[in-house]
Order: sequence, then C-alpha cells, then structure tokens
Amino acid sequence: MKKTDSGLIDDLKDRLEYFKHMGIDDVSSEMAGAARLDHVSSPNQPNHPMEEIARRIRSCRKCPLAETRKNAVPGEGNLSADLMFIGEAPGRDEDTQGIPFVGRAGQLLTRIINAMKLERSDVFISNVVKCRPPDNRNPNRNEIETCQRYILEQIDLIEPKVIVTLGNIPTRYFLKTTRGITALRGEFQEFNGIKVMPTFHPSYLIRNETDRNLRKNVWEDMQQVMTFLGLA
Repeated sequence: MKKTDSGLIDDLKDRLEYFKHMGIDDVSSEMAGAARLDHVSSPNQPNHPMEEIARRIRSCRKCPLAETRKNAVPGEGNLSADLMFIGEAPGRDEDTQGIPFVGRAGQLLTRIINAMKLERSDVFISNVVKCRPPDNRNPNRNEIETCQRYILEQIDLIEPKVIVTLGNIPTRYFLKTTRGITALRGEFQEFNGIKVMPTFHPSYLIRNETDRNLRKNVWEDMQQVMTFLGLA
C-alpha cells in the first residue's frame, strides 16, 4: 500500500529527528527521506524452517535461563534480509513481549534502521542468546555456547550480506576475539564469508547520550553498511 503524503512527511520528520539525535546537523532532506529498499516483509509462515527454529527456541530448556525467563525471544524480520542486526540477549521489555529490541535501546535501533532508508520489516533482528539473563547481566560463556546453534541456523537460512553486531558480546562471538568494540568498530570483518560490521550497542549510546562522538561513530559505521548494500 502506498503511503499518503502525510505518512511520507512523518517518515521524513522521524529521520531528521534521528540525525539530530545522532549529532549530525549537515544532512539533506533528500538523503534523509530517500525511499527504502523494496523488500517484501515475510509474514508468519507456520511451515517455514524459521518458524520451526522459533518453536524450538520458545520451548528450549537447555540452560538455567529457561527457569527465570517470561518469554524466549527468537527474533523477527524479513526472512530473506540482506542485513541482520544481532545483539547479546533480550532485556526486560523483550522478555515481557517476546519481541527483540522493543525497549529504549530498541526504539533507538529502529531510528537507526529508518535513517538507513530501511524499515524493521526489511531487516532481521535477533540476539546471540534468546532468553533474558537475570538483572540484565551479560550472558555467560556457557549460555552463549548452549544457545549458539539457534543464531547460526537463523543466519544459514537468511543468508544475509551483512551482519551488524551490536556491542562486545556478539562481536567477540562472531569474530572469535577478545578485543573490545571500540577497537573493532568501523571496519568490516568476516564471518563464514559474510561481512560483519561491529558497532556500539544502542543501550551504550543511551547510557552515554552526551557523547556526540559515539553517535557519529555509529552513523559512520552504518554509512559503510549502506554503501556496501547500495543504499547510500
């Protein structure tokens, strides 16, 4: 369905507001309001292999996180996406709703995606660990190793061109490194032949919202992704 003029204006306002939030003042309305990729978002498909993975995730009892979760969070998005965003684990809001990145960090991630001329339905969003660790602590090594098969199966099914890793946990997992995100961000790496762009987790930007350089760093990372995918 084609958007109305008012809907397009609202989209443009949202993108310009995001650029302002990111500390980017010199941006043209043409760039901010450019059309998104013409990808078709995949609806729920009960017989699709991704739904089978999701069913296994929701019923998984393989680690202690199953005892404290409200909902496992398989992930959501376009099943043939060129771009995946992968975080570390669900937080409180995600645990409550069973949907990835819906809290404050998720709202910021959505604005980042929109600024890239995309919608959430154009990409696939997930986490390395599918259940919330208590008190939002980082997932431990055993939890990551126990849960890793799910994200690897999702990547194999989607076959993205780019994975954006959000923060240290997914970055270190995919790149098999102990180096921190500050040292790794801004340069493409590879995982099984797929381009990987490490960048700061949205929650880190929120915790350090007065640091304009962090926001600019993330936008520079996303510009590289956009160029690689032909969106710039």
